[in-house]
Amino acid sequence: MSLDINHFSTGWNYPAQILTGAGRIRELPGACQALGMKAPLLITDPGLAGLPMVSDIRAACHEAGLAIDVFSEIKGNPTGKNVLDGVAAFREGGHDGVIAFGGGSGLDAAKAVALMAHQREGLSLWSLEDIGDNWKHADAAAIVPVVAVPTTAGTGSEVGRASVITDEVEHVKRIIFHPGMVPSTVILDPELTVGLPPSITASTGMDALSHCLEAWCSPNYHPMAEGIAVEGMRRICHYLPRAFLHGDDLEARMNMLVASMMGATAFQRGLGAMHALAHPLGALYDAHHGTLNAILMPYVLRANECAIGEPMVRLGRYLDLRQPGTAAVIDWVLELRERLGIPHTLAALDIDTRQAEKVGQMAVVDPSSGSNPIAFDAQAYQRIFVNAVEGRL
Repeated sequence: MSLDINHFSTGWNYPAQILTGAGRIRELPGACQALGMKAPLLITDPGLAGLPMVSDIRAACHEAGLAIDVFSEIKGNPTGKNVLDGVAAFREGGHDGVIAFGGGSGLDAAKAVALMAHQREGLSLWSLEDIGDNWKHADAAAIVPVVAVPTTAGTGSEVGRASVITDEVEHVKRIIFHPGMVPSTVILDPELTVGLPPSITASTGMDALSHCLEAWCSPNYHPMAEGIAVEGMRRICHYLPRAFLHGDDLEARMNMLVASMMGATAFQRGLGAMHALAHPLGALYDAHHGTLNAILMPYVLRANECAIGEPMVRLGRYLDLRQPGTAAVIDWVLELRERLGIPHTLAALDIDTRQAEKVGQMAVVDPSSGSNPIAFDAQAYQRIFVNAVEGRL
């Protein structure tokens, strides 16, 4: 396909400074220097750490006079220990800023390291869990600057004010929040996502959809987030199948990066039962977050059906679905999942119902449950979970 890649080369300042376009990764050293960094710590996952793209970044930073180092001891569902180890590496290396590089796990861990790097001794990461005004315990001036570079199009963590970190002692995912966690500069370079396997393209893309869709269904008042969410879903509808089938389609890759960022911006309006269930399931079974959301999606839509009729009609019209409404949106989700090779049940991830009661109890207290269109109790969450395991839609 013929594409003028310069069409996407631009810059925005919402919700942070965003540099978009193919090849913009070359501007990373300058972006670090503009934030006063002289010795950034690049934080990424082990799978990316050994790839040429990271070697190229290190070489470019060294050439620009930056004393860069790499920390990559991060799990797919990052843990509190991963963050503490990252903070230790940051301090021992005398670093003054963070490059958050990778998918959601790398970005979330990196932002948490930047948050904790210079906080006072004795302040626990868990004391900054997104409950009430916990974030005020942190010293905002102690948060070090972050340049975020996503290599997947899913979480949108590059523009998020929070990190999802697993408490490995309690086996629960906790949302660590502070308004100052938003990276100062974001680089969206579609060339960095070209090598993603189709399966990762699919699961991360469906994660972006879950953010947009749950924000769209939230009952909270935030018209700007509504508009961003629905346009994000239109882009995912159009571009995710293209990116899945043709990994080198830069137009599709660029638009999926944007849609991912739009989802994370939109869910300021709130999330819902998909995430309320995906968080405990990720903690209990160490399953991929995007895949969990993708599987749970139609089951949650069905459970919320009586409360989301009007927004589903509007969404169906925007996506040009036949006979717009909840049934049409569910059918669209099912068709999209099938095209992307996403399984229909949680059983396909080796998840059974033995911990159903515990899952329901964990979901009802997850922060995401507070903005679901229906205030489900633990038993209702348990039923949705069992349905998703057994395939009862």
